Amino acid sequence: MASDRFSTAARLKAIGQEAHARVYRAAAARRPARPGRLTGRAALLALVLCALVIALAYPTRQYIAQRSDIADQRREAQQAKKKVEQLREEKARWQDPEYVRTQARKQLHYVMPGEDGYSVAAPTPSAGAAGGRNRSAGTPGDAGGQAAAAAHRPWYANLWDGVDHADAAADPGR
Repeated sequence: MASDRFSTAARLKAIGQEAHARVYRAAAARRPARPGRLTGRAALLALVLCALVIALAYPTRQYIAQRSDIADQRREAQQAKKKVEQLREEKARWQDPEYVRTQARKQLHYVMPGEDGYSVAAPTPSAGAAGGRNRSAGTPGDAGGQAAAAAHRPWYANLWDGVDHADAAADPGR
């Protein structure tokens, strides 16, 4: 019977030691390893990440700039295609003899044989159109004297005289 007790006591002692070991491990697992400390592995990882960011920053910036340049070039190519198409249309219009005649009449003031051409000259200001102002140099018919006088007056006086002349030409009853 002593052997039964001994074996039971030994078993209880072994169970107690196992329980004590389990409690110790559970308490160790709940405790943080090193609070607030930077480990060597974490420092190396941070250093590698910083090196990668620095190494990839310039190529990434270049890539983005090149993509932007490509987009600009494509836009310019589209505009050039539109311009080429407009010029082709204009060339086709200039192949039409009627269009050429119309443009010659409009821009070069050509007339067809048998037609009479007229051109209207701008009216010259008369002595009464000066608005009764007294000119300092020359008579109203003396263009050289007026030009010399205009060169020595301030710009706003010349501007106002131009407005007066235009108003007088538009309103002959004045």
